[in-house]
Amino acid sequence: MLRIGRQRALEGHGWTRRELIRAGALTAVGINLADLLRARSASAAESAPARSVILLWLWGGPSHLDTFDMKPGAPIEYRGPYAPIPTNVPGIDVCELLPQLARRADRYSIIRSLKGTSSDHGIAGTIGLTGSSDGGRSLGGKVEPGTVRATHGSVVSRVLGLSPDLPRFITIGGRLHQGKQPITGEAASSLGGMHDPFRLDYHPERGIEIPNLTLMDGLTPGGLESRERLLKEFDSLAARLDQSERLGRMDAYYQQAFSLLTRPSARAVFDLEQESGDLRRRYGRFRFGQCCLLARRLVEAGSRFVQVNWSSHVEPVEDTGDGGWDMHDRYFQQYQDRHAWMLDQAVSALLDDLSDRGLLAETIVLAVGEFGRTPRINNKSGRDHWEHVYSGLIAGGGLRMGKVVGESDRLGEHPASPPISTADLFSTVFHQIGIDTTRLTTSGILPQGSPIEDLR
Repeated sequence: MLRIGRQRALEGHGWTRRELIRAGALTAVGINLADLLRARSASAAESAPARSVILLWLWGGPSHLDTFDMKPGAPIEYRGPYAPIPTNVPGIDVCELLPQLARRADRYSIIRSLKGTSSDHGIAGTIGLTGSSDGGRSLGGKVEPGTVRATHGSVVSRVLGLSPDLPRFITIGGRLHQGKQPITGEAASSLGGMHDPFRLDYHPERGIEIPNLTLMDGLTPGGLESRERLLKEFDSLAARLDQSERLGRMDAYYQQAFSLLTRPSARAVFDLEQESGDLRRRYGRFRFGQCCLLARRLVEAGSRFVQVNWSSHVEPVEDTGDGGWDMHDRYFQQYQDRHAWMLDQAVSALLDDLSDRGLLAETIVLAVGEFGRTPRINNKSGRDHWEHVYSGLIAGGGLRMGKVVGESDRLGEHPASPPISTADLFSTVFHQIGIDTTRLTTSGILPQGSPIEDLR
């Protein structure tokens, strides 16, 4: 039974005494409070303004001063070589290297007062992907096991439940690492392996890759861009499933994954050749661009949380086609030659494509990294890690667009308005898709955060 103190605490967060009594009765027959919580949240999600989330995770940390929070009046050692340009929303400027996004500012809002608590990629990345400030305790440079809450996509999977059609939570792109250490916040943590992300990837030469196919002997994940080869691999997999002794040892998560991959209606979701050549060119024939296109196809097909990882900074550029954002030296050369136009092209195409299909109103697009970069340029013509203030872009999902939320000081070093945490940011996202963050916080699934009122 629920203890009286716990009962009163829950009543204070909106649970009625009748519901608490019901929860206690359900527990006696094997249905716990988390199940009741999920049922209520799933019901609320059906009437929420947004249905899906696309998180564009800009791993490595983009500079806010060279993207969405420029400081033209600051000394040259702060402002850098680029000038701001006006957008199609009066009063909002962005970097001159982002002209396509400048023409679409009415489709997104900019948050300029995000604030983190760590300048370490692994810790800040874990906090950014979980919203949890208590998930970053480090031991020898690594996040301590057992200190991390579930990643945002895993929470969506847990609350909204598994789907027979597509996994609720999918990541596209490489795994995130701090050196050789995986970022803890990419997993479901205490929610269980069934709510870990289903992983996909795209390579400019090898096409769509499905790493989970390597669980089956003799299957190769690469080379699935060709429709003929894609169907051949799926048919081969379907023929082996009934004969595979390993299938019986798989958990429910992998059974769902393999069932998904052998269902003809699901195969088409992964086939980018079904898109016109013109649309694929608009997204860009590089890894991040094609991953953004795949993300659109996945949310259109019913996935609820798709995370697109910009390549980890430890992966070689020539292998991935983009490279991460952790540029301590030769920063401006790399940013201008590669990162700026890729970000500009891919995100603009994604916003246009979602809008043209009537999906932007029900899909939240969020582009953000784990922190920003130092306002003062270092002696290697680069920018180092900076968690004290940074920027993010958010679009769609019934949120207010064409706005700037928060501000930094004149040098871009600290917030000049109340800081916004990642817990606040994702409380806003969860609210829009119908997940009650107050109850999730009470139950220990989510850290404390408050929805950003200026976006609602």
